[in-house]
Amino acid sequence: MRRVACVLAAMWLLGGCSSTVRLMPTPTLFTNGDPALFQAGAESPADTTIEVLYATNRMPTGPQNARHYTRIRSNQLRVGVATLQVGDGTLSWEALQAMSTSVAEGRRPTITLKATREMAVLNDDAEAPRPDAEAFFAQVDALLQRIGNRDVLVYVHGANTDFDRAAAQAAQFQHFLGRDTVVVVFSWPSAGTMLRYGRDVATARRTVPSFARLLELLSTHTRAAHLNVLAYSAGAMIASPGLARAAGDQAGTGPGQLRLGEIYYAAPDIDFPLFVDNLPRYEDHVRRVTVSVNMGDRALSFAQWIHRVSRAGRPNMADLGPEEANWLVAATGREELDVLAIKPEDLPGLPASSHSFWYDHPWVSSDILLKLRFHAPPPARGLSPNSTEIKLAFWTFPTDYAERLPSVVQALTQVESP
Repeated sequence: MRRVACVLAAMWLLGGCSSTVRLMPTPTLFTNGDPALFQAGAESPADTTIEVLYATNRMPTGPQNARHYTRIRSNQLRVGVATLQVGDGTLSWEALQAMSTSVAEGRRPTITLKATREMAVLNDDAEAPRPDAEAFFAQVDALLQRIGNRDVLVYVHGANTDFDRAAAQAAQFQHFLGRDTVVVVFSWPSAGTMLRYGRDVATARRTVPSFARLLELLSTHTRAAHLNVLAYSAGAMIASPGLARAAGDQAGTGPGQLRLGEIYYAAPDIDFPLFVDNLPRYEDHVRRVTVSVNMGDRALSFAQWIHRVSRAGRPNMADLGPEEANWLVAATGREELDVLAIKPEDLPGLPASSHSFWYDHPWVSSDILLKLRFHAPPPARGLSPNSTEIKLAFWTFPTDYAERLPSVVQALTQVESP
């Protein structure tokens, strides 16, 4: 009985406890930094609805203009547009804007999926895209041209997440990036229940080719300057090998064909040795990889117990061989790889065991937004350098991070301005 109880607790921690998504706490970037950055997307409508693009290998049901995506895996990759609403329909844009640029008291509004519109089924081979797929890629390019920011952000969710929740999580970053970024949620067929973590792990592994294919198609058929990837928890089981596979598929096709930008792993739930093995396979194709680590992460502690090996978001160097450990230490001293140590004692109000720190804590979410918006390295984002006894470099939040933000933002915006 004790083992069963531990397994149930692990599943609850790994997957979260509810499908409801509420607007995350306002990033300190907007409360202490520069609220004007929230309005970066001047061409975006002042509305409480948010549209994100999606790509999914979930089996669909229902008509094409009102799809419901199940937890069953499909061999096809479907793309379209998801429409979400912040609040219950009575929330005004002015009220949403106010709570998005201040430390607002009270319960945050929900983010709810209202509609889906499937646009295309992408080919899983080298053939030229069909007209429906061409229309989707044209939609991506039209959005890139309208907003001015030519980056595409691909969000890969974790376990115990249905399609609605994944789209709502992606909408968070569409919203707080000033609606100035094209966001694509890659919704893989997680079972959406805490009791199916083992199934989710197996499904994630089978989904890797679909994710790699999406990166290749977006690189080939759109004008995106960079494909940024944000992978949370078990989403790393797809993103890490998927990036390695995509980079391998692009070998010999010419430099820059796979236009990867910022890669951010938030509390990655993937075997640490496998994660390290994948990194050199794609590091030459990206601008920068960031791995956020909380050594007290209770969810990843349970995941380690299940998998019998440490997780990339709670790593144990003893799980690496000497050659792999030496490579990792050297990699942290280069520009391609940053390890961000989340130390709850340095972040006000953060629970020591947090697994969701990357959107729950306003400092961490601010750092992600700065990385994605400005392609800025850790020193330019106001982070502090550190190193271990074996000279593995890592970064932390200084205790005066909130006070540093105004000068950090000012310096970054000056560099960005012509």
